[in-house]
Amino acid sequence: MSAGGESHPERVASSGGPDVPPLSSTEPMITAAEIPDDEAIDAALSAIAEGREMSRSQVALLRSMLSSIWSMTREGTAPGDLKIADAALAEMTEAFRVFRPYRHVRKLTMFGSARTRPADPVYLLARDLAAHLAEAGWMVVTGAGPGIMAAGIEGAGAHRSFGVNIRLPFEQGANPFIAQDPKLVEMRYFFTRKLMLIKESHGYAVLPGGFGTLDECYELLTLLQTGKAEPAPVVLVETVGGSYWSRWREFVDELSSGPGYISADDLSLYRIVTTVEDAAKEVLDFYRNYHSCRFVGDVLVLRLQTAPSQAELTELNKEFSDIVASGSIRLASPFGPERSDNDQLELARVALRFDRIHYGRLRQLIDELNRCSG
Repeated sequence: MSAGGESHPERVASSGGPDVPPLSSTEPMITAAEIPDDEAIDAALSAIAEGREMSRSQVALLRSMLSSIWSMTREGTAPGDLKIADAALAEMTEAFRVFRPYRHVRKLTMFGSARTRPADPVYLLARDLAAHLAEAGWMVVTGAGPGIMAAGIEGAGAHRSFGVNIRLPFEQGANPFIAQDPKLVEMRYFFTRKLMLIKESHGYAVLPGGFGTLDECYELLTLLQTGKAEPAPVVLVETVGGSYWSRWREFVDELSSGPGYISADDLSLYRIVTTVEDAAKEVLDFYRNYHSCRFVGDVLVLRLQTAPSQAELTELNKEFSDIVASGSIRLASPFGPERSDNDQLELARVALRFDRIHYGRLRQLIDELNRCSG
């Protein structure tokens, strides 16, 4: 996304650089007796929850977060390290606030070079893809900078766009399409920025770019490959006759897949496309029947618009028995935790004890479910 590399602000902060002065010998110190104990944590939680409706899981998570903060105090965490934790939490808090009202809208995150010029065919392709997705009711998320990031926001329009900008000394601020928009988030750290660019989206388009773009592409594919991100469509987009992703695929086939560093099934986690129509179809068709998924204990629940027929279910069990740890792929009703959370109760469901290893095969199963007619 950014054409340059990261300047490692974490290293500066943790080593006591000019932004983080060392503790002065005259700075007042607290004693161990002043560090909050469990009772103080519970009292703080009661104050936070007062007058608000909070689920048990929310209270438990907030307690865990407060306990982590107290743990840093007890362990004598250095000021520079505290600064990183504080800034990261503040950035995530702001991003959650910005995205929260739009959680019900599907979003496409677009990655690509900050150096791509507006007259470049790749820029035009990105702009038109964003416009197509916006017409289909989606919103677009980019890094808010120039190049492909500007193309995405120009195509979708600011009213259907988010920007998650990184502050760098050698690049200007947010592009004019998103600058001053309330859906723009400014961040200092690459890791919090990438978290939001991936966490808040339901599909991804990666266009040609430099180190930053490839870093984002590999991290995204790694998260999907390991199940750290929910299944989602990924399109690697280049123009007709372009060679960026086709040459990359040759590298992957020869030097990653060939020696067995990745499995052949992992190649199902993305598609290389050369037109707006093919890119949009890949993204939109992923949600033609499939809606979302959730683990309930060791059971993976796939929520669908239409349940497969018994004949289709039989075929699915034959084809995908290799990723079922025990039992079978079966139709299911909402599970208890789903009912407690009122989580997509109106949708059909299939459930399986997924082995949590072969996520490329899981993507293939979702593709098959999207072909089911019920």
